[in-house]
Amino acid sequence: MQISRHFVDISGRRVHFRRCGAGPTLLMVHQSPRSSAEYEALMREWGAHFTCIAPDTPGFGQSDPLAGDKPSIDDFADAIVELIVALGLARVAAYGFHSGGIILVSALKRHPERFSCLAVGGYAIWTPEEMALFGEHYLPAFEPSAYGEHLTWLWNRMLEQSWFFPWFDVRPEARLSVAHADVVRVDAAVREMLDSGAAYRAGYGAVLRAPRDIPSVDAVTPPVLITAYDGDPLQPHIDRLGPMPQGWSAHKVATPADHQADSLAFLRQHANGSAPPIDDAEDEGFLQVVTDAFDGLIHWRGHRGGPLTLHPPGSAADLIDPGQGAVIDLPGHGLSACWPGQPPENWGAWQAVIDGAAEALSASHVILPAVPDGAPDLLFPDLTPDRFGSYLTRAWAIVRARHLFDPWYAADAAHARAFDLTDINADKLARDHRALIRATAARRYLVALRSHEGES
Repeated sequence: MQISRHFVDISGRRVHFRRCGAGPTLLMVHQSPRSSAEYEALMREWGAHFTCIAPDTPGFGQSDPLAGDKPSIDDFADAIVELIVALGLARVAAYGFHSGGIILVSALKRHPERFSCLAVGGYAIWTPEEMALFGEHYLPAFEPSAYGEHLTWLWNRMLEQSWFFPWFDVRPEARLSVAHADVVRVDAAVREMLDSGAAYRAGYGAVLRAPRDIPSVDAVTPPVLITAYDGDPLQPHIDRLGPMPQGWSAHKVATPADHQADSLAFLRQHANGSAPPIDDAEDEGFLQVVTDAFDGLIHWRGHRGGPLTLHPPGSAADLIDPGQGAVIDLPGHGLSACWPGQPPENWGAWQAVIDGAAEALSASHVILPAVPDGAPDLLFPDLTPDRFGSYLTRAWAIVRARHLFDPWYAADAAHARAFDLTDINADKLARDHRALIRATAARRYLVALRSHEGES
């Protein structure tokens, strides 16, 4: 089932969301510090019953953060309701997991008229002692460092958060039964944390500081279901919920599949109302491009009707000034979809995608990038995620070195290049690094680009 991606502007803040399916609207709010990407598989499944809309909450994924240094949970709740209103929705069913559930319960308490029902996976009721512990240790500062030291911490923090809860409590009694070393899952969480950066503390902090009071038993609210499965560190919190209003219920289940099945049945019972068309942002979005070799979403930013500028291999659209025209992320780069198989080395396949994007953007002409010198295999070595996260630090070393030498791997006086200290600023390197680890098709794009240059 096809998932589309969209940007909308709300009160001067850009919001990104995914959409899938048909039928009554279901708003899906992710946990922190993740993004709506974590719901893609579930959206394809539940899209058979609902129009699933999954936003990146402020400061996560591709959504702008909220203003201020320390927004509250009410600010995040109101931001969700602002999105509901901006999309022209009256009332929605909603689903949230962990901190996504905290945001939604807060929104439901403040704006009950905007919800038909709410299903939650795990709802935390912290003791004062637990709140103090989390406040002191759970959210350390996360800033890029000159030599990529922050990446070693990040990989291990994300890896071990399924081993211990809270993640920093490495005592035997804090071990979890759901421990894993799934490289794909850890890599996904790492990338989302890199997208959020320092903003993760605002969003996650608001959730951790949020009051956990359940509405009084005589409160009139939409129905709510809370479930938690075996191994979920929040399952014991089901026993802490206490008396709940009429229409609210909570119970423990055995597996994640049981949690999803119970949530789905509950949501189908109470959901209603269809989703209207979407009015996308005018200067950024995603194009559905279909060619003989590619069928997927291409991210673009800038302005329609002017020149279309292509980024060099291993880069991305957010590193390129679109000028009076537009820039796109080519397949296997930035936010665009990857090639369905091995990226092609023939320029014709790339040209077909570029032509499709250029037509959709009414581009006047296409501006090709400068072709970097060097051996493709050395310029763009294999950066497949590995069990120890070494791909992250290797990529950082590459983006740093390529500001100092050309090509980056020829570290000698003959290949030294002029640079400014701002070139190796840690924040700038972090943007370059994020583009490089996303660029799974960089080497083959370079080969194709050189073949085209040779033909021209």
